[in-house]
Amino acid sequence: MNAPAKDKTLFTEAELNDLGSRAFQGLGLPAADAADVVRVLVLADLFGLSTHGLSRIESYGERLQVGGINARPRITVETVAPALRRVDGDNGVGPLVGMHALRAAMAAAETCGVGVAFARQSNHFGPISPYGLMAAQAGYASVIGSNATTTIAPWGGSDARLGNSPLGFGVPNPGGDPFLLDMAMSVVARAKIRAALKRGEAVPDSWATDASGRPTTDPRAALDGFLLPIGGHKGYGLALLVDLFSGLLSNAAYLTHVKSWVDAPDEPQNLGHFFILIDTRRLGSTQWLTDRMKDFAAILHASAPADPRRPVIVPGEIELDKMARQRQEGIALDPAVVALLRSHAAKAPA
Repeated sequence: MNAPAKDKTLFTEAELNDLGSRAFQGLGLPAADAADVVRVLVLADLFGLSTHGLSRIESYGERLQVGGINARPRITVETVAPALRRVDGDNGVGPLVGMHALRAAMAAAETCGVGVAFARQSNHFGPISPYGLMAAQAGYASVIGSNATTTIAPWGGSDARLGNSPLGFGVPNPGGDPFLLDMAMSVVARAKIRAALKRGEAVPDSWATDASGRPTTDPRAALDGFLLPIGGHKGYGLALLVDLFSGLLSNAAYLTHVKSWVDAPDEPQNLGHFFILIDTRRLGSTQWLTDRMKDFAAILHASAPADPRRPVIVPGEIELDKMARQRQEGIALDPAVVALLRSHAAKAPA
């Protein structure tokens, strides 16, 4: 395919998987490990989450090259109870550690009906929705989370003490699209604030604080300050819960113990993740779940939209529609990302 589309390039899913795998092999990963990493990142691109897709070759690649990430980790899985697994990522690429943890939780859930995996010694593992989709396709409902570098001040505080940690939920639908919710803990991403600054526009005072911890509408002051959590003090509590599960309970770093990959790219971050999976097949038949999920979505879709241009949707619909469309029409990738992928791929073993 590989044809231009405006300022981007179009690829088939197979082409991206091949190019991405060769690029990560060029950065030193074994072929099987590179395939795991690329599976997560290409799904992110299919969902339209380009900031968390193969564009991550830049940040992951820089850290692999300076030794901040281990290109050939010895990832271990320990069974600490019938349904409980502990994964040591040995400072591997985050999506690789994430895939090992997902498989460990699946194996536990297949045996026990419920499976939980805690991962440590990891790095940024991409968005949660690809893991949620893979779990749902295998019949598992999921709760998945990770901690992150500190960018949010504690509620009422004036310096960054917790990360913008992602949290996701998934519920399979054997007869249609699964429910997929993937969210971070801040009201908005810093990218939206940077865009407002570029346009010379003010931002809502609910988005961020200045460096002193005071809410601000000035985008420059907001970028010098801290992101605000969703739902005020309730979002703060939820962000702490994600870090307790992914960081503290997994025996990874937590809060300010997490290293910044920007400030210290050559040092391990020791991020933590958690995967909680439920085998829905233990709860009822495939038809039972299909009928209930279809009715669940129909109740929501039947609500008359306040804005006719924006019908009511179920979380995951936008991403899954984008995935179906891009699988038909091609996946758009920025030329700079393509050039970097090809540069690393050229170093891959023959």
